[in-house]
Amino acid sequence: MEFARPLPTYLVQRFHGWKATTYQDNRAWFRRLAESGQHPRAMVISCCDSRVHVTSIFGADEGEFFIHRNIASLVPPYTPDGQNHGTSATVEFAVTSLGVAHIVVLGHSNCGGVKGCHDMCRGLAPELEQKTSFVGRWMDILRPGFEKVSSLPDDQILQALEKQAVLTSLENLMTFPFVKAAVEGERLTLHGLWTDTGEGGLEQYDPAKGRFVPV
Repeated sequence: MEFARPLPTYLVQRFHGWKATTYQDNRAWFRRLAESGQHPRAMVISCCDSRVHVTSIFGADEGEFFIHRNIASLVPPYTPDGQNHGTSATVEFAVTSLGVAHIVVLGHSNCGGVKGCHDMCRGLAPELEQKTSFVGRWMDILRPGFEKVSSLPDDQILQALEKQAVLTSLENLMTFPFVKAAVEGERLTLHGLWTDTGEGGLEQYDPAKGRFVPV
């Protein structure tokens, strides 16, 4: 693999700094995690966006969260067609092998993936409409959600669609038989969150009120 290159110097330096401080101060803990296996209490499905730092938001330690990140925190519907399904495989492993007690879907403000879906639905992103666009085909998952918010004022649609992405993922999670069985058996709870990355706010979906409310 002659195309592979050594790490950038700044990352090498950061690694050595981590190894000499954080790891050295907690070496016994890291070794215990490695030897005993992982036993996370919750799975978090988050966006790939570099501004969303799940462990920092919740002050989580190593081994506490089983985290899956993808474009716009989306979960596709249950589709056992024998093809490659990274998100679905992660959900399956979390529920059936790790036995997590919670699945948290975390959306966020200024989401580029959601903006892409919005632009596609408005006919403003022909490049995402191409069959060869992985991002476009992934964001097709959210297209039905756009219809639910398209009548809102223009300055409200994007944030509403970001929250709709969370709800779409929660709905799709319940199409997985093992998720549905775990929820109905009270072994698993689902949670929908949205964070404002600029203001540091966090909202959760309240099914009784039918909307997101501040945490």
